[in-house]
Amino acid sequence: MLRGDKELLVVGDRVLVRVDEQEQRTEVGLYLPPTALEKENVQSGRIEEVGPGIPLPPKGDEDDVPWAESGSEAEMRFIPLQAQKGDHAIYARKEAVEIKFDNEKFVVVPHTAILVLIRSTGVFDLEPSGEES
Repeated sequence: MLRGDKELLVVGDRVLVRVDEQEQRTEVGLYLPPTALEKENVQSGRIEEVGPGIPLPPKGDEDDVPWAESGSEAEMRFIPLQAQKGDHAIYARKEAVEIKFDNEKFVVVPHTAILVLIRSTGVFDLEPSGEES
């Protein structure tokens, strides 16, 4: 994420999430204090940035031993994450770490703390599922 002369890079298997605004009122119209909202186990938000993935050791020759010095620097490899920028994520609140970047609040969540991803496919389902014409 680039803001002015600053760049925010997400590392490893983490995602940067812009938290959704929580409902301040119940369905019957009662206003909830912030302490009641903090007791929720899950939270949701829009994914703004995604890290490169789960790091893997550099690929080497089969004859190499793990403790031997390598002469050339091998390129890092990553297992890509399932989350993508723009997805809506529901995640475990206890795993999230709140940060502030350029006067905006975000949370950094490990990929393993994400419970559900909601992704827009861009395709509209005109007929209810299970019915054929």
